[in-house]
Amino acid sequence: MKKAIVNLFSLANSDSLRLCYTEELPVTKHPLVKLMDCLESFESGSRPEGGIVYLEDEDCALSLGGEQIGIDGSVDLSRMPLVPLHFYENSDKGKVLTRDILICKDGALTGKSCFVTDVFPVKEVMVNEHVYIFRGNGRLNQKILFHLIRSQFVQLQIKDLAYRKKGQPGLNTDHLTKIVLPDLNPNLQDKLLKFIESLEYSINQLKSTKCSKYEVINKVFSTKFNLNTEEQLSIDSGKKLNVNLSNICINNDNLRVSFRWNKMQNIQRNLYKNINCIDLLGNYIINTNNGWSPESIEGGEGIPVLGQEHFSFEGRLNIDPTKSTIETKKNIDSFFIRQGDFFVSRGNTVDLVALASIVESEVNQDIIYPDLYIKVELNEKLINKKYLALVFNSFIGRLYFKYVSKGKNQTMVKISSSELSNFLLPIPQHDIQIEIVNSIEKQIDAQREIEKKIEDKKKELSQLIEKVILN
Repeated sequence: MKKAIVNLFSLANSDSLRLCYTEELPVTKHPLVKLMDCLESFESGSRPEGGIVYLEDEDCALSLGGEQIGIDGSVDLSRMPLVPLHFYENSDKGKVLTRDILICKDGALTGKSCFVTDVFPVKEVMVNEHVYIFRGNGRLNQKILFHLIRSQFVQLQIKDLAYRKKGQPGLNTDHLTKIVLPDLNPNLQDKLLKFIESLEYSINQLKSTKCSKYEVINKVFSTKFNLNTEEQLSIDSGKKLNVNLSNICINNDNLRVSFRWNKMQNIQRNLYKNINCIDLLGNYIINTNNGWSPESIEGGEGIPVLGQEHFSFEGRLNIDPTKSTIETKKNIDSFFIRQGDFFVSRGNTVDLVALASIVESEVNQDIIYPDLYIKVELNEKLINKKYLALVFNSFIGRLYFKYVSKGKNQTMVKISSSELSNFLLPIPQHDIQIEIVNSIEKQIDAQREIEKKIEDKKKELSQLIEKVILN
C-alpha cells in the first residue's frame, strides 16, 4: 500500500475531499505556462448511432478509442474498430492528422497518450468521445509537448484532476484549464529535440527488427510445412466463393452459415494440399470439461477466478487473476487449475476465440477456471501439448475457428468440444512437434531481448525529459 503524510492545510484547500491524496509536483526552475495557452485546438470525436463495427469494409474509417492507446505511447493496430466512411466524412471534429497528440480522457487509464505518425494503414482515422486531440500553437514544439504531457510533472496533475469527479475518473474542459507545463525556452527546446530524435531513431531501428509472437509462430509453421500464407489470406478476405449447389445444404443450418462453412473447407483444402500428416484433433482428445463461473468481484476476497485475458499467443496461461469469489459448490475442487492443464478459450471475439494456453508454472493456491474455458485432456504420447497450443494460436487455428465459431455478432462468439474434435491440423511425428516448439520458443526469446532494449531506450528518454523539467 502506498502511503504519504498529508499536510492538513493543503487538504483543506483542496477542491474536494477524497480517499486519496494529491502528490506534490516536482519542483522545476522553469516558468510555468497553462496547457491551454500552448494549444491551438483541442477536441474529441464521436461514434455513429448503433456504435462501431469490426467487419473489414473498404468504405470504413478507423475509430480510435482509449483501448487502442498504449501506456507506452504506442498505438495498437491489431484490433481497430471501424465507423462507416460517410460518418467520418460528415463529421466536423475528431479527425486525426499526422503529429496530433491523442490523450485518453476518461477511465482508469486517463492521461495515457500517443503521438500520431504515419503508422495507420489508411488516412481516414478519427477518435471517439473518450479521446482528446491536442494540436499545439507553436509555443512548445509538438513533439516536446507530447513528452511533457507524458512526464510525471503533468501526469500527477491529470490523475489528481481526473479523480475529483464522481464515478468514473475523467478529464473535462475545466480540468484542462488548470494543467500547467514547464515553459521551456526555444534554445532549450532545440537542444532537447535533437536528443529526443536521436533516441527515437534508435527505438525505431530496434522496432524494425521486432516481430509479434503471432508473426513468429506463423513464420515457423509456414516454413516447416511450406505454407503459402498470402494465398490463404486472399481466400479469407474474398467476398464471393464458387461452390457446388449440392454443398449448400450439407452440414449447414442456413445460407449464411453455408458460406462460412464452405469457405473454411476451401481454406483448409488449399492450406493442406501438400501436407501428408493431416488428422482430426478428435482422435487425440481423451476428455473435455467446461469450467465454472461463480459471481466474482475485482479485488474481492475468496478464491481467485481466471478470465479470458490470461490466455496468450505463446501458449502459456498467465496466472495472475484479479477477481475472486466467495461462492462454493460440492465439486469445486474439480474446477481448480493444476500444472500441466491445457485450456482453450470457449468464447471471445472472433479473432481471439479458441486461443489455447497451458498452465506451465507451479500452482500454489486454489484458482478456478471459468465457464468460458474448455479443459482438454489429450493423448500426450501422440501429441505434444505445447505444439498443439501453438497450432491453435497460429493462422492455421485462427482461420479455422473464425469460421466454425457461432454467435450473432463478432464481439462474442463461441465454440464447443464438437469444433475441437472436427479440427483438421498437421500432426507430424512427436520429435518434429518438439522441434517446432523449440524453434518458436527460441525466436520468441530473441524477440524478448529486442523488447528489453526498446524499453531501456524508452526509459532513457523518460529520464531525459524528467531531468530537463527539474533542471
